Amino acid sequence: MEKFQKVLDLCLKHYSSLGYGLVALLTAGGERIFSTVVFQCPCSATWNLPYGLVFLLVPALALFLLGFLLSAGRWRLLTGRSQSGACTCCGAGLRGFLLCLQLSGSAALAPVTWVAVALLGGSFYECAASGNAFLAQRLCSGNESTCIDQLPLVPCQKAPTAEVQDLLKDLKAQSQVLGWILIAVIIVFILIFELVTRCLSSGSFLQLKFWKIYLEQERKLLQVQAAECATELAKKNVTDFFERSHPEPWNTPSMRDWQHISSLYTYSMLQEYINEVQRSHSDTSTDDNIGSVELQPCQ
Repeated sequence: MEKFQKVLDLCLKHYSSLGYGLVALLTAGGERIFSTVVFQCPCSATWNLPYGLVFLLVPALALFLLGFLLSAGRWRLLTGRSQSGACTCCGAGLRGFLLCLQLSGSAALAPVTWVAVALLGGSFYECAASGNAFLAQRLCSGNESTCIDQLPLVPCQKAPTAEVQDLLKDLKAQSQVLGWILIAVIIVFILIFELVTRCLSSGSFLQLKFWKIYLEQERKLLQVQAAECATELAKKNVTDFFERSHPEPWNTPSMRDWQHISSLYTYSMLQEYINEVQRSHSDTSTDDNIGSVELQPCQ
């Protein structure tokens, strides 16, 4: 029982990473099934290129849009941003750009996984590249004159000439090289993004970790308290309706209060809190007294 509890605690501690890993595995498995069962290259000079590109890119686009639609956190951040004064919390310049990347980063996991696995498999690229006139001229340079006409038949193993059929190995090699380049570029991009965001952060590592814990607890408490208040208000309104009585005033948070409870405003409050602590520490250091910054209780 204790071992099961340890495993459960470990899963809850790293639920975000485990969730991303599960999404990547499901996407990779879906792509393999999709390319084996559904995908059938037409082996036509007219249709090979659009058919291969549609299977390579359209599912990735659909997964990206689906990731946005299913993310409640993004809707929480984006809802009401166009109201007067609400967009100022997003920041400007580099911080605003990094925020946009952060919002779309997790949604891009599934489509990037789809494209990378598809390129490593090679089926979609082989079909699309065999119908591209520019690539056909480069691949068939030095071969017989009918190579360009026979190349669209290569993915179906129907090329009449063995030398032309051997070009399938070149297409697969190109696809796999592009797949590994995409994976390397994504890893480097994530590393640079983390370095930039960490360097621009005004707080230390433990301060940001504390704030993440605070945001999670705030979300849970807000959901419980909102359910209780909404239930109580609904009961009161229904009772007033059937009793035909005039509803009494109900004290609810203002629009500004609802905006401040969002994560973007909370992060701004964190920056103000950090600056205040740093100013307090600086003022204490200017005095010739060796003291410590007193931790204030949460209010």
